[in-house]
Amino acid sequence: MANRILAVDDNAVNLKVVSATLLHAGYQVFTAQNGAEALRVIEQVWPEVIILDVDMPEMDGYEVCRRLRANPKTSHIPVMILTVHDTLEEKVKGFEAGADDYLTKPFQPAELQARIKVLLRRKFLESGVSGPQQGKVISVYSLRGGVGVTTLATNLATGLAQIWQKQVALVDLNLTMGQSALMLNLALRNTWSDLAKIPVEEIDTEVITAVMLHHESKVDVLASPRDISDSQMVTADIADRVLGILKTSYPYVVVDLPHDVSEPTLAALDLTDEIVAIFAPDIASVRAMVGALELFGKLGIPDDKVRVALNWTFERKGLARKDIERVLKRPVQWIIPFAAETIVSAINLGTPPVLSAPTSPMGMLFEDFAYAVSTVEDQEKRENQPSEALLRARERERVRRQGDQP
Repeated sequence: MANRILAVDDNAVNLKVVSATLLHAGYQVFTAQNGAEALRVIEQVWPEVIILDVDMPEMDGYEVCRRLRANPKTSHIPVMILTVHDTLEEKVKGFEAGADDYLTKPFQPAELQARIKVLLRRKFLESGVSGPQQGKVISVYSLRGGVGVTTLATNLATGLAQIWQKQVALVDLNLTMGQSALMLNLALRNTWSDLAKIPVEEIDTEVITAVMLHHESKVDVLASPRDISDSQMVTADIADRVLGILKTSYPYVVVDLPHDVSEPTLAALDLTDEIVAIFAPDIASVRAMVGALELFGKLGIPDDKVRVALNWTFERKGLARKDIERVLKRPVQWIIPFAAETIVSAINLGTPPVLSAPTSPMGMLFEDFAYAVSTVEDQEKRENQPSEALLRARERERVRRQGDQP
């Protein structure tokens, strides 16, 4: 994934020079011409590095930097001050405002590019992303519709992003009316259709990044096509290439799978590290789950890579859990209680419970699920500045473990 850089300068010529330098180095560049605009753009694209001029009207670069550092959502983003001021006093002001680096104009393109690389390398080291193999693909799947696949996938993606404060990819492979973007209230500016029009061998990180939709929660969404007829354009080869690139570009990739065994679905399952198979407590759903588990067996997917989730999509008269487990011949690991009003409200508002109400019963449940599918490396790592979501999840895990002790 091409790294996103935001350049902020009220001088159009300076902005063009900086942008050209960064574009030449392969970065995706966004621009703003004043502090207020910069703060708005940041919440839209969530850049990985911000370059700030100092002398801007209304709000100077130092004030922008201070606001970024005061906001938990942006405090981790590396900031470089790029200015004509070269006195020691000005440099001290920049660092006191929270800048990570300070470069004076005029600059040499090679130096700017080198400094950006250092900031990005430091950012990834601090976030624990040491290489492309760190990406984990989590697919949510059911052979029966209406059991909550998209709801669970969306909450897992946003939960992972909130817990670890990392960019997470949410891939909607339900190509005939997928609703992942809707669940996050994102307009369908780009979709899978845009990728399908490009020769497979030409699809790369830069192309995929340009197509994905960026949500303020740090979730990047690859949305389902607007037109149902476009669904056939997305082949297994395209799905395989895109997911393979995302797997090496994001620490977590959550896939919202369709209710089928199509070639793109099989390609996704082949790249998946953990499957969350979800169903409802009715005979048809249980039968579909039996079929899904049989499919996993035929594909050579080991049982320990499959997590079974039971979603109570209706209030009463569902099959008993013990009877379901007897039929499935395996335990149900996750239970999602009946919460129709909460889920419908979340869909209508485009805000998952894990974001809108993280300390509510459903918010905490989805937060715990996201923590459970996190990598062992992340779970065991001691964060210097853990997120509130991580602190909550770890505390609930500690309480559960104490309760399990004899």
